[in-house]
Amino acid sequence: MSTLPTHIAVLDDESDITQLLASYFGGHGFRVSQLHTRSALMDLMADDTPQLVLLDLGLPGDDGFAIARQLREHWHCGLVIVTGRGDPVDKVVGLEVGADDYVTKPFDLRELLARVKAVLRRIAPPASSNTVAPEPARNILRFANWSLDTAARRLLDAQGEEVPLTTGEFDLLCALATHPGRVLSRDFLLEHTRGRDGGPFDRTIDVQIGRLRRKVEADPNNPQIIKSVRGAGYILVPRVEAGA
Repeated sequence: MSTLPTHIAVLDDESDITQLLASYFGGHGFRVSQLHTRSALMDLMADDTPQLVLLDLGLPGDDGFAIARQLREHWHCGLVIVTGRGDPVDKVVGLEVGADDYVTKPFDLRELLARVKAVLRRIAPPASSNTVAPEPARNILRFANWSLDTAARRLLDAQGEEVPLTTGEFDLLCALATHPGRVLSRDFLLEHTRGRDGGPFDRTIDVQIGRLRRKVEADPNNPQIIKSVRGAGYILVPRVEAGA
């Protein structure tokens, strides 16, 4: 049985960019919606939600970061910022508001495609079939009054309430929780969560660690769960117990 093509939306005020991406991604089996305004994107999200959005920050008269924040608050989809704003501060802010990746223009189409596929793999639900299989046992990782459900991709607090995580935050916490007591380098975490190497100025992991600490630490400024090891990386300190 054939499956529907993956739907991605491209929001950019330059029509030549949206046409280029539509042609390239369309040639690789994607269904692409070309958009030029926030209102057009919001209409699409309500009527035909894409699996991933490629978002330009430099929309005339609009705030790209606000659009990213709105997407994160209301929809579960991949979000890759594709922009000419290459300032490290902009990249940090983009990741802070929940982008799964940040690509600067000019970009290599093959690299952008690889990054989009990596994000889609991370957010894809388990494959289904026509036969009804028994529900798999959940793998729960418990640490410091937190429960990380790796099957359902959920983080629960001591009262069983879910704490929302972005795709990148979940993947990072899962990497730390499956290697408790070990110092994990930034390069290891970047490869483990995003499938790529980081440059000397890549702060993706640092930004996501900061977001995670604000969600799991009693005092994010004095972390006791996720600690930094100067010059080496990060470590999940508490003991982790696995169970169904």
